[in-house]
Amino acid sequence: MESEKNSILIVDDETTNIAALFHVLSTEYTIYIEIDGANCLDIAKALKPDIILLDVMMPNISGFDVIKLLKEDVETCNIPVVFQTALDTDEDKVQGLELGAVGYIQKPFQEDIIKLQIKNLMEIINFAKIYKTGL
Repeated sequence: MESEKNSILIVDDETTNIAALFHVLSTEYTIYIEIDGANCLDIAKALKPDIILLDVMMPNISGFDVIKLLKEDVETCNIPVVFQTALDTDEDKVQGLELGAVGYIQKPFQEDIIKLQIKNLMEIINFAKIYKTGL
């Protein structure tokens, strides 16, 4: 019996970023895509991804505002969020982590770092699932 792939919701308004992340992650994970941060909460509730990769700088609503909404909702508050952004100041990173992000991937993307960060996080998620269900 083949086990189900873990899933990732990529939220980014730039198609080149989506394509790069899809290329790096799609062989190992089920990938969902959303280009509008305002729709992220509804999509996350419907799909229940294991991880959300969230861009910070988006039109209409920033990733910082999106994570606040995700963390305030009982259906999405426990989905780990990893910011992926070109913002590189310590203040930006601190703000994202204080809002509840579990990681920060810097743009431009480095394939090995993305793969390892997501792999390590998925191992923790999968362990928690097994522990929770007692399997």
